[in-house]
Amino acid sequence: MKKTLSAFQNVMNQCMALKPNESILIITDPDQKSLAEKFLKAAKEITNNAKLISFDTMTENAQEPPTKIAKKMAASDVALLVTTFSLSHTQARKKANLAGCRIASMPGITQDMVTRTLAGNYSKIAKISQKLAKILTTGNKVTITSPGGTNLNLDITNRPAIADTGLFTKPGDFGNLPAGEAFVAPVEEKTNGTIVFDGAFADIVLDKPIKLLVKNGVAYSITGGKAAKTLNKLIQKVSPKAKIIAELGIGTNPNCKLSPEVLEAEKVYGTCHIALGNNQGFGGKISIPFHSDGIILNPSLLVDNKPILKNNQILI
Repeated sequence: MKKTLSAFQNVMNQCMALKPNESILIITDPDQKSLAEKFLKAAKEITNNAKLISFDTMTENAQEPPTKIAKKMAASDVALLVTTFSLSHTQARKKANLAGCRIASMPGITQDMVTRTLAGNYSKIAKISQKLAKILTTGNKVTITSPGGTNLNLDITNRPAIADTGLFTKPGDFGNLPAGEAFVAPVEEKTNGTIVFDGAFADIVLDKPIKLLVKNGVAYSITGGKAAKTLNKLIQKVSPKAKIIAELGIGTNPNCKLSPEVLEAEKVYGTCHIALGNNQGFGGKISIPFHSDGIILNPSLLVDNKPILKNNQILI
């Protein structure tokens, strides 16, 4: 109990650097409200201007929240998005950041995840995430292979990478909690090869690995077991653009573990992940109400032929 309490306080003090004269808005939904209220309690220990608002209209990641909530987010100094579905890749989140709000997004976070991943010091995670982001920003070509069958080539030329450090202390800062990754939006038309998601996939239990065949940035074949069928059904509900390769990320957090909760799984140290769908919020061109990530186990990843990942280790 003491460790759990310190984790909520750590978010306010270290991760968000919340000050007594600042406002904080916690956005949630009915399924996550009880956990969101614990963040609210920790916030009220610091500031008298802490509010919680709940809504229940989301059914997929990257759907826009109600206009009223979007305006309140943009008017706040700090916002925590403690939701079932992700608001990370929305225009509302982006506009709030541009207005100066610093934001942490926590889609699907659990009590166990809070206890294990949010009580520690994020300075080391931030340092390695920033180094990786610099390498990705200055890089051009990425090659990923894995024992599971991934063999993929991506173009990241002129695409700025982002370090998800867990330290959101300046106006406009944004990232996930738990944090720990460097990620980039590849050039949409230039990803080719095979992806095998054998670690985890967002909100889908892997009965078998999901295999994607990719040509000119589009996953034209998605096969596997029940998990692959579920992913195909999700994509069919949204748009053909949901098959576009949207993101490459590298996990940097040793406290995270694999699970269907991709918020945590994509941060696992030494793994990499690929996302489909929306990437407009971090340098890409695709704007649709869909963003889903899959994790590749034990990848070998090269940037401009320089080894960056191998044998679950980051080589920088």
